[in-house]
Amino acid sequence: MKCSRFFLPLLLGLGTSLAAAQTLTLQHDEGRSTVPKNPQRVVVMDEEALGWLAALGVSDRVVGLGSTYFSPQDLSGGKIKPEVLQAGFYGRIKLNNPAYIGDWQTPNLETITALRPDLIVRLTWNGNQNYDKLGKIAPTLGYKEGGAGFWQKGLRDLAKVFGKQAEAEKVIGQVSATRRSAAQQLLSAGVFSKYPKVVVIAPFAGGNNWIYTSVRLIPDLRAIGFKDGLKPKEGSLGVGSQISDEALLGLDKKTLVVLFPPSGKYNGAEAFMKTPVGQRLKGQSVLYVPEAFSPYSGPLTSIRDTQNLTKLILDKAK
Repeated sequence: MKCSRFFLPLLLGLGTSLAAAQTLTLQHDEGRSTVPKNPQRVVVMDEEALGWLAALGVSDRVVGLGSTYFSPQDLSGGKIKPEVLQAGFYGRIKLNNPAYIGDWQTPNLETITALRPDLIVRLTWNGNQNYDKLGKIAPTLGYKEGGAGFWQKGLRDLAKVFGKQAEAEKVIGQVSATRRSAAQQLLSAGVFSKYPKVVVIAPFAGGNNWIYTSVRLIPDLRAIGFKDGLKPKEGSLGVGSQISDEALLGLDKKTLVVLFPPSGKYNGAEAFMKTPVGQRLKGQSVLYVPEAFSPYSGPLTSIRDTQNLTKLILDKAK
């Protein structure tokens, strides 16, 4: 009996140490969470989080996918059609038929619970909801879009979770190398003399236009050498704000306008180009439409966007 009492604290301490060795506590933008190391079943609430896992080589562990891109034609019986999972960005990464779990506004909590995830990852911003509900299902990590070092922080945290730190640093290095190469190409071609400044405009269907001030294309364009053509006050989401026709008409000829429309039914680029503002800016505009189901940001997105935009801009500046 004395022996049992003596060893019991040791056994309890050993159990606590083993549990700690199998988990990791992370501070993220929505709180502090203890997550299992090397989780096998992950739910991602958006393409951005999916892109981070893809960059680490573990996107095949995603059992549930949230998205705002899908139309009814993309789904069948509440599931994502196989042909959709082979299209665009989805088709370039490893996926094992994840379930559709709704979007960030209306996640299907019952579906997520039934998937028995070990980890949930999502973007967040001011006013985003459901974190507490998701946290009751599984440890949940949230990263604020528009925050400084936004995707780098999320990627490095997940790298610790999955034991993929080397992979994370490698892809971050690839982003930097891609930007340096683009900057040299544009400088050699004299692009910055013609267009020293840039704005990224999202034309929405219905006539509303937004200017992106962080996260979406603009960090890459700044990194390769462009200055801001406008610096409006950011909106509540921290990624940009609505911009008036008057402000767009006030842009000078040395400001490159990158039109970056939202996807699907929200894409208003064609209608925008027919407006007086679109016609006025046509000579200094490039239209950039990324592949279907693409994240707005992240390392894989940054590499692809920087390469594709550089080609468009070089052609425009000829």
